[in-house]
Amino acid sequence: MKPAATSKEEILAVCRDLIRRQNSAALNVREVAAACGISIGTVYNYFGSKADLVGAAVESVWYDIFRCDEGQAVFSSTTDCLRWLFARLEYGSHQYPGFFVLHSVSFANAERPGGRQRMEKAWQHIRTMLCAVLERDSRIRPDAFDARFTPEQLADLLFSLLLAAQLRGQYDPTPAVQWVTRTLY
Repeated sequence: MKPAATSKEEILAVCRDLIRRQNSAALNVREVAAACGISIGTVYNYFGSKADLVGAAVESVWYDIFRCDEGQAVFSSTTDCLRWLFARLEYGSHQYPGFFVLHSVSFANAERPGGRQRMEKAWQHIRTMLCAVLERDSRIRPDAFDARFTPEQLADLLFSLLLAAQLRGQYDPTPAVQWVTRTLY
């Protein structure tokens, strides 16, 4: 018998495992407590409500999918960043089947503002990373951006392409990389 989960991080690890095995983002406190080997009350000691638990679990999955390992080099080019993002989308799709679609659909609902805020936070983190890479990329032509077309607008466009690729299950970054290379370099 495995030892009981005794920290917030251990509970979230169990939640990620449940999400992975159930092919959905649906969690319930009773099931989480049983899987952790703790009481329902203990779960509520760490998470004030089921919504808090689910929101934290979803945020934990996003972090697992898009975390950069310590020591991983900062992206020197937009194309390297795009390759990494597509690879992470593919990892997330295989590691957490159905997660992206279920999470986006269920938390985009206005009745779940906490979940929507967590989703927006994760998405904004990715867009911010894209902007930072675009601004650091020394290969980008000096005239690639102006007041009518900014790095922020391109980051939003690239992020939209990532979401569309995810919905189609297409994880080959080649078209996006070729477009960036032709357009910006």
